[in-house]
Amino acid sequence: MALEIGDQVSKFEAIDDQGNPFVSTQIIGEKPVVIYFYPKNFTPGCTKEACDFRDNYEEFKSLGAEVIAISSDTSASHFKFKNRYRLPFIFLSDHKGKLRKLFGVKPELFGLLPGRETFVIDKEGIVQLKFNSINASKHLHKALAKVKQLAI
Repeated sequence: MALEIGDQVSKFEAIDDQGNPFVSTQIIGEKPVVIYFYPKNFTPGCTKEACDFRDNYEEFKSLGAEVIAISSDTSASHFKFKNRYRLPFIFLSDHKGKLRKLFGVKPELFGLLPGRETFVIDKEGIVQLKFNSINASKHLHKALAKVKQLAI
C-alpha cells in the first residue's frame, strides 16, 4: 500500500552511506524531511538530480529541513557517489527494496527501472508532497516549493 498525502510515515531502518544503521525516528517527526528515491548512482539523470539537491541543500537547511536520498545501491557505492560529487546529505541503501515497498514507489518504463519519486514530510511525520516523474530535473523544484510552504 503506497503512502499518500496525509499519511503518517512508519518507522523504518536502513544502512547509510557510512555503513551505519539509520533509524527514521532520528529525523522524521523531528523536522521537515525530503526523501527522494532514484534509480542508480553515477547515471546521468540521477547525478543531475543529486547535484540539484546539493546546490540547494543550504536553502533546505536554512528552512530547517533535511534531505535523504534512497536507491538500491550499496553503502559503498553511495559513499563513492557522495565523495565524487560532494553531496552533503544522507544516502540510504535499499538493497532489498523494503523502503520502496513501504513508500509505495513503483517501477518505471515497464518495470525496467526503479521509480523516481520524491516525498516531503512535515515535522510531525506526515506526507505533504508525493511527486512521481522520470524527469529528474523536476523533483528539486517541487520539493523546495513545498518545504518553503511548510516553513511559513
